[in-house]
Amino acid sequence: FKYAPGAIISLLHDVTMIVGIFIIIQKEFNLQIVAALLAIIGYSVNDTVIVYDRVRENELAHPHYKLADNINSSVNSTLSRTILTSFATFLVCLIMFLMGGSVIHDFFFAMCIGIFVGTYSSIFVASSTTLFLEKFKLRK
Repeated sequence: FKYAPGAIISLLHDVTMIVGIFIIIQKEFNLQIVAALLAIIGYSVNDTVIVYDRVRENELAHPHYKLADNINSSVNSTLSRTILTSFATFLVCLIMFLMGGSVIHDFFFAMCIGIFVGTYSSIFVASSTTLFLEKFKLRK
């Protein structure tokens, strides 16, 4: 349960950023954008779960380490995989955005933004939120 607030705030961050960008550039908000938001939420949840699963593994392997050290180690160990996966997905979405027709243009525009924002939030927002909220945990 201590990881849930970080994951939720990360998801809210993703959706807020994409909707905010669409508001700033005054793009029409249609059903394709809703589908892209749902896809990005799934992408971000998957990425966040991978990082948090590694944190749990490190907590079991090194119970004497601080949470900050476990998160740092976990993010560092999953960073190359996360960047490579995000880059490959972003590359495909960018090609579909540039070469696809006007029907899928908005969807892949949102996906290009969402992959970047989702990767950013999984690494920086979710982990930082967990560390921030750990300070306020009630001590027994």
